[in-house]
Amino acid sequence: QVQLVESGGGLVQAGGSLILSCTASGSIFRINDMGWYRQAPGKQRELVAAITRAGSTNYADSVKGRFTISRDNTKNTVYLQMNSLKPEDTAVYYCYAYIYPSYPRGADYWGQGTQVTVSS
Repeated sequence: QVQLVESGGGLVQAGGSLILSCTASGSIFRINDMGWYRQAPGKQRELVAAITRAGSTNYADSVKGRFTISRDNTKNTVYLQMNSLKPEDTAVYYCYAYIYPSYPRGADYWGQGTQVTVSS
């Protein structure tokens, strides 16, 4: 059974910083892409940032220059460093990963979500 467990959410003032982390555990042969989505109340889930196994990154325009995604393949963990947070960053943040529990059977896996609230 593969699981993604997130941590690091919370309440922060505008302009502050938070670090989210997400660790995959269980029967894992290989992890390809990892990343973060977020969903604000009344809005659709949107991609925040993604990172390939080799380290190539992709960001939503709204977070470029403020958020940094990274990963540690030895720990099956992805991180999201969030700086200069704005009230509009308030959302539930979900970690995802494309995981092969065994080869060649891979699938998308999701974390349970962690709340990030930015006060003005």
